[in-house]
Amino acid sequence: MEKTEKARHRFGLIGRDIGYSFSRGYFTEKFHALGLTDHSYENFDLAEITDFPELIGITKDIKGFNVTIPYKEAILPYLTKIDDEAQKIGAVNTIKVEGSTLTGYNTDVYGFQKSLEPMLNETHKNALILGTGGASKAVAYVFDKLGINYHQVSRRPKTGQLAYAGLTYDILQSHPIVVNATPLGTHPNVDEKPPLPYESLTDRHLLFDLIYNPSKTAFLKEGEQRGAAIQNGLRMLELQAEKAWELWTSD
Repeated sequence: MEKTEKARHRFGLIGRDIGYSFSRGYFTEKFHALGLTDHSYENFDLAEITDFPELIGITKDIKGFNVTIPYKEAILPYLTKIDDEAQKIGAVNTIKVEGSTLTGYNTDVYGFQKSLEPMLNETHKNALILGTGGASKAVAYVFDKLGINYHQVSRRPKTGQLAYAGLTYDILQSHPIVVNATPLGTHPNVDEKPPLPYESLTDRHLLFDLIYNPSKTAFLKEGEQRGAAIQNGLRMLELQAEKAWELWTSD
């Protein structure tokens, strides 16, 4: 019998300046561990989201994408369908490809919630979310689910949001959870951090950084020095990746 070549199963990450990406290494190792020699994962670095249709046109055997900064919101108009939860959030980080049908999901919600919950205690009723992009929307959605009140903090605040310059001691004291959903502090710019009054932090605070590289950002170090509980984004990334894999491989 003539030997037939296995069908390829390609997956990839869509973003900008993503050479550092977690996803490619994670899934490459996963495929190796599972013996999936016909599976591959690659980075698709797009200068603009308008390059996405061309990417779809020239890439064959693609089964799914992850989506990262800065395209989690901008990708929405290019999708055939959007999962209800992702639609409510207004951001997509996972795409399942079935022929010409592109379905968007948000697995950041699952990853963030499952990595945050073990750290919560009865004092964690109010939170600050630093940043207003796609990742921050998933964080806000989780806080809504958990009944945690929050304010988003922005360099250019809209109605209902706070400005960094307006963050006072009293605000930090009354918001014991602080989540960094900005890219500030990501390798190689490891000395950068959101402009907070860090002297207002105490051992009652919980600082969560969605960044995983470096493992301890300047933001987290400031909290650790003042006794705060800290968590980086690695576990969240692992959990959202597994949820994405589940979606890609489900019927």
